[in-house]
Amino acid sequence: MQSSLTTGRVSHQLLKLSLPMVWGVLAILAFSLADTYFIAQLGTNELAAISFTFPVVSILASVAMGLGTGAASVIAREIGKGNRRKVQRLTTDSLLLSFLIVGILAVLGLMTITPLFAALGAAPVLLPMIRDYMSIWYLGMVFLVVPLVGNSAIRASGNTMVPSLIMTFAAAANIVADPLLIFGWGPFPALGIQGAALATVLSRAGTLVASLAFLHFRERLLLFTLPSLATLAKSWYRLLFIGVPAAATNLISPLSVGVITGLMARYGAEAVAGFGLASRIEAVALIVPLAISASIGPFVGQNWGAQKYDRVKHALRLSFSFCLGWGAIICVLLAMSSSQVIAWFDGNPDVISSASIYLTLVPISYGALGVVLTASSASNALGKPIPAMGMSLSRLLLLYIPLAYLGSQLFGITGIFGAACVSNGMVGLGAWLWQSRLISPLPIATSEKKLQLCQRLPLGSRHGLR
Repeated sequence: MQSSLTTGRVSHQLLKLSLPMVWGVLAILAFSLADTYFIAQLGTNELAAISFTFPVVSILASVAMGLGTGAASVIAREIGKGNRRKVQRLTTDSLLLSFLIVGILAVLGLMTITPLFAALGAAPVLLPMIRDYMSIWYLGMVFLVVPLVGNSAIRASGNTMVPSLIMTFAAAANIVADPLLIFGWGPFPALGIQGAALATVLSRAGTLVASLAFLHFRERLLLFTLPSLATLAKSWYRLLFIGVPAAATNLISPLSVGVITGLMARYGAEAVAGFGLASRIEAVALIVPLAISASIGPFVGQNWGAQKYDRVKHALRLSFSFCLGWGAIICVLLAMSSSQVIAWFDGNPDVISSASIYLTLVPISYGALGVVLTASSASNALGKPIPAMGMSLSRLLLLYIPLAYLGSQLFGITGIFGAACVSNGMVGLGAWLWQSRLISPLPIATSEKKLQLCQRLPLGSRHGLR
């Protein structure tokens, strides 16, 4: 365990963090797209059923990501300070907390499948398929949550390669297992939508073993001594101080997707399927901003802990600029090719129509959305989760949902998707301005102060500053 991100060129360090993360995010999305593609071959109803599960799965994943965010934030800052023993204690306690929360959520989830999805607007014909999928998913939820927290601890140390390799293994295993278990082949029975859930659980199981093994045998960050209740409570408090607001922030997005899915359900199963399909393609388009937002956290956390504030400022400015440039490129590419991409997954004209509208309007705001994601991640890394939650609340609850409802009344599906574009743009501008005000008062590190003063002095007077 070393504070590896507090030295060296900022741009080089961000690139070194982000490139493996791009691959890791791509692996996660390949995981999701594989499910979508193979389930779409079963029929539009099956695709609509899996689209209804997306908000709920995202909510539970958001809880896991909140725990991971809390762990990464406190661990990265302690690494920056050089407190190895605290890093070990926090890593171990974060995993213990994740096991506890998984048990509670799995039981609650299994008890509420039918009433919950009926309330989300799922038609009676879809409910048995949803029940088949989610029953298996809940039973294997431990394989999602615990590795996610473990990988967050690994990333906090500045190592983004290992988590990316772990997720690549999971994605490859899922891509192989999906057709075998969904359609049946050789000794494998055709399990349909249940097969998709089983493939997900089995492929995730390997990530649990891999992440825990790396933390224990390579990084030596797991402790097997029982902490006192006071020590455990202190660790959990620090983790939850960041993790609860971060989880709440992450929860806002799938909750809003659930509301929007309900609005889309008024236009039929094809509209819901198109919306779900477009959302998954959108996730691929946002790979780079997602990777940047995931990478900025460890960098900001370590440098903040080491009091190297000038590096924090530089990293945020570079990240914002890159997100805006990437957003512009993706907007043009999707405007030119969205219909062809959608048709590869589903040939239903109504599905293609609704998904094409989404992928024409919403990408206009992808650059601004990247700024929001990066600013939120940086705020959590600084130990300031409330501003990050405020950005998400403003974007989704205060703007997107009300505007989507109004837009649906005035312009139908187009109005719903236009609301997403407007809300992303407005909060992206606000996030840029807020983050600029946050970092501008930060003190400049001593080394940079000397450099700036040295540049102002006459040549013969500079030796005294060296």
